[in-house]
Formats: sequence, structure tokens, C-alpha cells
Amino acid sequence: MDDIAVPEVKSQTYLKSKRFQSAAGKWLWYIVLTLSAFIVVLPFIWMASTSLKGPGEIFTYPPQWIPQEWRFQNYIDAFQAAPFARYFYNSAVVAICVTIGQLVSCSLAAYAFARMEFKGKGLLFSLFLTTTMISTQVTLVPSYLIIQKLHWIDTYQGLIVPFIANAFGVFMLRQAFMTIPDELEEAAKLDGCSRLRFMIQICLPLIKPALAAQALFAFMGTWNAYLWPLVITNRQEMRTLQIGLRYFVSQEGGTQWGVYMAAAMIVILPVVAIYFTVQKSFVEGIATTGLKG
Repeated sequence: MDDIAVPEVKSQTYLKSKRFQSAAGKWLWYIVLTLSAFIVVLPFIWMASTSLKGPGEIFTYPPQWIPQEWRFQNYIDAFQAAPFARYFYNSAVVAICVTIGQLVSCSLAAYAFARMEFKGKGLLFSLFLTTTMISTQVTLVPSYLIIQKLHWIDTYQGLIVPFIANAFGVFMLRQAFMTIPDELEEAAKLDGCSRLRFMIQICLPLIKPALAAQALFAFMGTWNAYLWPLVITNRQEMRTLQIGLRYFVSQEGGTQWGVYMAAAMIVILPVVAIYFTVQKSFVEGIATTGLKG
């Protein structure tokens, strides 16, 4: 009996040790992730705090995280210092149009590459993906010359049309389309469903997470664009928010950091709001689009 009891005691001790190690490992990961999240969020907290401070509180030492006097006037000054409302409108129009355009064009191209058979499909898709290796700066001059020939300088067309298609978006949505079973398409064909109807009514609802991820990427990329709007816009009426932020940086009179941070908060709020709206679908879309190559 004693010989039997000893292995049982050892087994229980081993299980307790494994459970303790597993729990300790989980808590360690929680601590690391919490610290990492805090480090990432810290600059945004400082930016929000600075946007509500007066000039005398910004560079004090030790730093004051909570303003002594909440200066909401900085947000009003941000709108009055430049035609900020117009910049906001331009950025919203361009970002929304590019996002919708990419969802339409990328969905059609991705469906063709994923579920249709045609000669040279593999080679064409490989060549299509190589465009992602070309930097935007390399194509800046040719793109500008094309826009100039089309007389699209200082127009919404010049800000929107060059970004309607996106190779990365096609790749990501193609991965999502490939996860849909072939049997589903065969059943739809037997019911007389066309390819376009099958894509719109059956495939697109099934890949909503991937569409949400692509929409977020497209919106953020366009909303934060700086170089292209700077090159093809000359009039203030066509400037976007990222270009408008430069008006708050002054070499002569000094930068009004409170107003500058208030303007930066206005710029990032739409992106943050959209991200939290589609966060669940975004994470699911990123996780599922890599399941099948």
C-alpha cells in the first residue's frame, strides 16, 4: 500500500507544479502585455494632456500629466488658425471615396484570382504582387506627370483615383475568398446563380471580417497620407489634414504646442473611432485571411 501511495503523491505534486508553472506563465504574459500596452498608449495620453494645457504648463519639470487649468480654447484656436474644417472635409471625402473604391476593385480582382481559372493566372498574380515592392517615392514623378496631363492638379480626382486599386488589398481578399468551399459555388450554379451574384450575395457576406480589415487599412492609409497631397495640391481649399498640421509649426514665432496637439487630437479621433468600431472584425479578418495559401 505504501508503494502505491508514493507514486500517487508524486503525481499530484507534479500536477500541482505544472499548474503553478502554467498560471505563472500566464500572469507573466499578462504583465508583459499590460506594460507594452501602457508604453504604446503613453504618448497618446501625453498628447491629450498637452492639448488642454496653457503655454506655461507644457515644458514644466517635473511634467504635469493633469493640467492645472483645462484650456479647451486650444481646440477653438486650432479651427480658427487655419481653414481646419475645410481640411477635415477634404480628408473625409478622399478617405471615404478611396476606401469604397478599394473595396469594390479589390473584391472584383481578388474573386477573379481566387475562384476563376484563366490562362496565365499565376504569372499575372505574381506580377501584380511585385508592385507592392515598388516604393511610392519611385513612382511619384511619373504619377505626377500623368495627373498633370489629365489636368487633375488641385482636384479630388487627383487625390482619389491613383489609390482606387491596391495590390495588398487584392492579396488579402483573395486569401479570404479561397477559404470559401467549392461545394457552395457548385450548389449556387445549380440554382442558376451567376458569378457576380454569387460573389455579391454569398461570398462578400462570408468575408466581412476581411473586408473590414481592408477598409480600415485603406481609410488609415489615405487619412494619414502626406506626400501625395503635398505634391498635387497648391490651393488651400484642397489641402488635407496632414498638410494642414504644418501651419501650426512656426520657425519664427515658435510653435504653439497646445494648439498643435489639439489639432493632432482632432486628426486621430476619426481613425481611433473607426478602429474601435471594427476592432473585432479587423482582428478576425487578419487571423482568417492567412489560413489558406
